[in-house]
Amino acid sequence: MAVMNASLSNPPAGANRPASDEVVVAVRGLTKVFNDFWGRPKARAVDGVDFEIRRGEIFGLLGPNGSGKSTTVKMLLGLLHPTRGHLEIFGHSPRHVPTKARIGYLPEESYLYRFLNSQETLEFFGELFHLEKGERRKRVEQLLEMVGLSQANTRAVGEFSKGMQRRIGLAQALINDPELVILDEPTAGLDPIGCREVKDVILSLARRGKTVLLTSHLLSDVEDVCDRVVIYYGGKIQAMGRLNELLSRPDTLRITTPVLPRATLEKVLAIIRSEVASDKVRVDNPTQNLESYFLDVVERARASSASTSGATSGNRVAAYLRGDAEAAAKPDGNRILDRLAAPAAAPSAPAEPGGAASAPAPTAPVQPPVDSARLSALTRETPAAPPAPSEVPPPGATPSAPPTAAEVAQANAKLASLLKKPGA
Repeated sequence: MAVMNASLSNPPAGANRPASDEVVVAVRGLTKVFNDFWGRPKARAVDGVDFEIRRGEIFGLLGPNGSGKSTTVKMLLGLLHPTRGHLEIFGHSPRHVPTKARIGYLPEESYLYRFLNSQETLEFFGELFHLEKGERRKRVEQLLEMVGLSQANTRAVGEFSKGMQRRIGLAQALINDPELVILDEPTAGLDPIGCREVKDVILSLARRGKTVLLTSHLLSDVEDVCDRVVIYYGGKIQAMGRLNELLSRPDTLRITTPVLPRATLEKVLAIIRSEVASDKVRVDNPTQNLESYFLDVVERARASSASTSGATSGNRVAAYLRGDAEAAAKPDGNRILDRLAAPAAAPSAPAEPGGAASAPAPTAPVQPPVDSARLSALTRETPAAPPAPSEVPPPGATPSAPPTAAEVAQANAKLASLLKKPGA
């Protein structure tokens, strides 16, 4: 395959996914100045920032170290108070407590209780959001399967590697099915398989109308999933827009063709070189990126039944995050008896010889034959258990006669004397 002088060959992942007009995060004139002990300005971390994030959008917050990304995230979470400017999340202040319940946050470092295992960790965070026990257990199971930790659910979190801690951290950020997900370096410490799975989760959340704010130094990850980005430097926004607009090169064109015969290729090049300088034309073979090649190698190894003791991959996004949790419900157990007791379908009558072909009559779905023995066993009453040995009278013993009226009166008198108060 020949490629001649390129611009973008593949649009960003979210280029064809329209975002809603509803504004989830509104930032206007945001400024944060840190002061020293004497109250004198020491550092202007964020300086007059303006941007909006809409529902269903994956928004990237980029910049070098110390450019103000983490400070902006902390102000969005209500952990820092801005020096100047205005912040709104779902139309409320970041410190509005009911609004916080609609946010999921994965910090840059996973701060978890090291003596809890992964299942207990998710149970704990689920209880903080007052999830019902049944729903909480279901989400915990689905999330552990999604992040590849279902086989390590009894290990203490303190024993996890950094990559495994990032996986359980992502699960806790999604336990409440948030409408706004803030992910600070979500793929840090993850292997390429984990990075791909995290990006699949992010794209799945956006398809459900969730809003994702992503900060990362891995620009290839941002390019794979983000719709729009802002680039910080010195606390100010230096660039902002849609990725396909920021990355396109309108002065360069890519032509991709199958491998051409030499003579045909020379004719094409001759026409192009008649219009532009020869040093501006380049012909080469396209290559895939290293991530795609790595994932292909691992997929082939997994297909050959190679085993691993680490985190697993190839897991589906949790059902409640995909929005099809109801379809995944198990069938009602009461239908088992209906299926056992259903009559077998009557055999179809043979066609009359020499008769005209008639339209086949609709046939009822074939039911399995009735298992009479099994059905009777299910409906048979269980015999009462024999009395305990202590309750069975010994052989030859005669039942005791009921007490006489005189014995009852004597017993009542004795009981009254015992209950009488002293000195009465």
